[in-house]
Amino acid sequence: MSIQSEDRINTLKERFKKNGFDGFSACEAVELVLAFGNERDNAPRVAKPLIDAFGSLRGVLDASPEEMAEAGHISKGAVTFIRFIKEAAGEYLRLSMIGKNAVHLGRREVLDYLEFTLSGERIEKFLAVYLDSGGFVITVETLFEGTINQTAVYPRRAVEMAFKHGAASLIVAHNHPSGDSQPSESDRLLTQGLVLAGRAVDLEVIDHVIIGKGNRFSAKEAGWLDNL
Repeated sequence: MSIQSEDRINTLKERFKKNGFDGFSACEAVELVLAFGNERDNAPRVAKPLIDAFGSLRGVLDASPEEMAEAGHISKGAVTFIRFIKEAAGEYLRLSMIGKNAVHLGRREVLDYLEFTLSGERIEKFLAVYLDSGGFVITVETLFEGTINQTAVYPRRAVEMAFKHGAASLIVAHNHPSGDSQPSESDRLLTQGLVLAGRAVDLEVIDHVIIGKGNRFSAKEAGWLDNL
């Protein structure tokens, strides 16, 4: 590594130690991530193409290994490290919401987890956050991956997992890989099916959240659940 590159990375490290990522540009944040991921020599050169391609640190974290390789000359070790950061952050958010009251004080934690986990996915994923009788989070399950095209199947699976965990209610969520969180008619039918299936076994559906890129839709906030 050149002395100039070493000095730059050390400067970024010291700034991070003092203030975290406060004051960092997106490019500087990616540079530091790359430096920790065995790209110390190339961090400044590789960071800019990644930011140009994906727009932000979060965009880089959401990118697939193939997309990162196409955008810049990034090593496999750095790609693995970036994936590790994303997975570790997601696990932190998941653990942060366990035991929180998702109906009241902990709703923000649940939404943060759902948005972070689903917003960068390239395929549809369907998650369910299961709550106890007091509204506290028990666990989260990935119910399905792939295009939702058989709405009758998903309510049954959601109910089965509720029985497994002894849940009294749940929040369901899925993503739109297109990035647009606006619901489709299939989403409305799916919400209806979930509510009716849950009602039959005294299981309440608290919300159905659809995640896009930087946006989300809440069936509860839209009043869908009031009319079922």
